[in-house]
Order: sequence, then structure tokens, then C-alpha cells
Amino acid sequence: MIQTSVTHREIWRIATPIMLGNLAQTIITFTDTAFLGHLGTIELSASMMAGLFYYVFTTLAMGFAVGIQIFIARRYGEGDLRKIGVVFQHGALFVLLLGLGLFSLLHFCSESLMGIIIESRGIYAASMEYLRYRHFGIIFVVFNFLFRSFYVGISDTKVITYSTLLMAVVNIFFDWCLIFGHCGLPQMGVGGAALASLLAEIAAFCFFWIYTFITIPHEEYGMFRWHKLQPRLMGDILKVAFPCMIQRLLSFGTWFAFFILIEKMGEMAIGVSSVIRSTYMILIIPGFAFAATANTLTSRVIGEGKSDEVMALLWKIVKNSLICAAVLVAVTSLIPSLVLQIYTDDLALAAAAVPSVYVICAATLLGAAGMVYFEAVSGTGNTTAALVLELGVLVGYLGYVFLMTKVASIAWVWTAECFYNIVMGIIAFLYLRKTDWRKKKI
Repeated sequence: MIQTSVTHREIWRIATPIMLGNLAQTIITFTDTAFLGHLGTIELSASMMAGLFYYVFTTLAMGFAVGIQIFIARRYGEGDLRKIGVVFQHGALFVLLLGLGLFSLLHFCSESLMGIIIESRGIYAASMEYLRYRHFGIIFVVFNFLFRSFYVGISDTKVITYSTLLMAVVNIFFDWCLIFGHCGLPQMGVGGAALASLLAEIAAFCFFWIYTFITIPHEEYGMFRWHKLQPRLMGDILKVAFPCMIQRLLSFGTWFAFFILIEKMGEMAIGVSSVIRSTYMILIIPGFAFAATANTLTSRVIGEGKSDEVMALLWKIVKNSLICAAVLVAVTSLIPSLVLQIYTDDLALAAAAVPSVYVICAATLLGAAGMVYFEAVSGTGNTTAALVLELGVLVGYLGYVFLMTKVASIAWVWTAECFYNIVMGIIAFLYLRKTDWRKKKI
């Protein structure tokens, strides 16, 4: 096998800050769940359903950011740094318009859409209280995704660590104050969790702009100067980014459908899934981080003219991803009850969730490999192929979930994550081994 010039140290240098960066949204989910779980199952379930509904809208910005990341990484690998600022400016203009559009949809359509989706009136009312504050954050989130894609693309990911720590501190402090009414602030319950999350997103937005203005060489990267709008460049960016946007929308939309189907199994089932989701989101952080690393390094080494090294590079990334995931899985599987008690005081709910913990531990290990190969498909620049592959997997996934919710327990429903990661990994690996992706130009 051809060896790769990318070292384990380089992989970890990029992946570690991304892991911490992925904690940004996960920490918000974790702290919201941990605090609200002590208020009751209704509040816990509402924050999860409303949070997922909100994230479905953010996926379009997330997908666009992946496209920008691929472009920036390719220009970085080619050594054409001045064009990075041009790409970033075009991206900023697009996400501004996108953010305003998404805010309008959330503001005017959330009430009717959530009324159709959620059967429990108690969960519906609490969900709308959450979205009342949280939907304002979409304007800031779209830019936060853009900045993260910029720093991942230039392989300078330490800033993501700083922004994550800031978000964590802001969110935890205001969760404590606003949910329970400490420090002279009003006791807002679910609404307080949403407002705390909004303040955390605003803090990260401000930090990214200030940090970038101070630390990035403006002339070298062509940053913070007006570049003439280039319709052809915007078209090229969208050609790469649009399939990523649709892919992320379908992926997270399907996961939202997963929880909609579970909600119809009853309040205990959705309560169990609320704590399992939060636990799972912690466990798969390394998988997402190494997958993002695979995406940017694949694009970068292709830009450097080293396409033959890609498969060796990916195998090296997979090994690191598995090692990191195995540590988290080992700890969680040994003390599942203690982990679940972080989220809830309800001993019956925690006991009912234990079998599902073992399921997501297996899914985490499978995803540690599968996600790396799948994100590498997008890293080659062929994002349309990644969209087609994802669509095929999601159809099977949704059918599996529908069947399990009708005939099986909640733990068996969660085996859908194992199904998804296995099929996704195999299909992506075969694509990279069997197709001629090296000719793709961006």
C-alpha cells in the first residue's frame, strides 16, 4: 500500500481542536438536558424535540460550510492563499442571506409545523416556549459554521477550542441562572435554557470576528477587504456546496423523523431517547472530528497532487478515530447508570435507558470508521456522489426505524444507528476504492 506523508501528529493536531469545537453544540444540548432533566420528563422531551427542529434548519448552513471548507482546503493545498479571502467573502454574503431566510421560516412557521409533528400537548407547549427564544440564534449560527469551516480548511483549528470554551462557560452559567432563577434573574425553565443557548451563540459569533480580524494576515489571505462579486465563483462554490446542504438537511431531517416516530411510542420512550441522544452526541464527538479531518486532509492532499495517498491517509485516520472512540465507549459501558444520572433524577427512566446505552456504544465504534470514509467522499470534491450515497442509506434507515417502532422496544429502535453506520461505511469505502474520483476538479 502507498504510504501517506501525513503523520499521526498532524492528524491529531487538526482533529483535537475539532473535537472540542464539536462540543460547542453538544455542550449546549448536554447542559440543557442535564438541567432540564431535573425539572421533569416533559421539559426534557420538549427541549430535545424543539432543539432538533431548530437544528434541522441549521443543517443548510452546516452543509454550505462543508462546501466552503472543501474549497478553502483545496486552495490552501495549492498554496493560493489570496483566493481564500475571496471564497470566504462570497460565503459570508451567502450565509447572511441564508440566515435571514431561515430566521423568517422559523419565526412564522414553527407554531404550525410543531403542532403537526408533536402529539403531546404538554411537550408542544414547552417546545414553543423553547423556540420563542432559540430561533433568534440562527443568524449567528450560520456565521459560526462559516468561521469553523475557514479554520478547518486552513488546518488552524485551535481557535475552535477557544470559541467552544467560551460557549460552554456562557451557556452553563446562564442555564443555571435562567432555568432556576439564580443571581437575581427570572426563573424561566425551558425558555431560560433557550435564552442561554442564544447568548452562547452570540458570544461565539463576536469572538470569531474579533479573533480573525486580529490574528489572520489580511493581505496574505485577502481578508477584510471588498472583493468584486464573481458570479462564476459563487456558482462553482454552490455546485460543491449545494449537494452538501441537501445531504445535511436530509440526514438531520431523517434523524428528526426518527424522534417523531419515537414520540408516538409514548412519553417514556421519548424521555429515554432524550437522555440517550445526549449521551450518544458525546460519544460520537471523536467520530465527527476525525471525519471532518478526513474531509479537509483529503481535499488538501489532492490539492498538493498526492491523490494516491488518500486511502492510506484514511486508514491512518480510522485507526486514530477507533482508539479515541473505544476509550469513551469503555468508560460508558462500564458505568451506564452513573452516566444516565447526570441527566435525570427519575430512576425508572434511567433504568429503562440502560439497554439503549449499550446499543449506542456499538454504534459509536461503527461510526468511528464509517464517518471517516463517508466524509472523505465529499473531500474529493464529488459532493453529488456523497448526496446520492447518503440518500440511499437514509431510505433504508427510515424504513428500519419505522418497522422497529411498530414491533420492538426502544433499545431495538436505537439499533438503527448501527444499521446506518455499517451501510454508510461500506458504501463509502467501496466508492473510494472502485470509482475514478481523482479526476474531479474544483
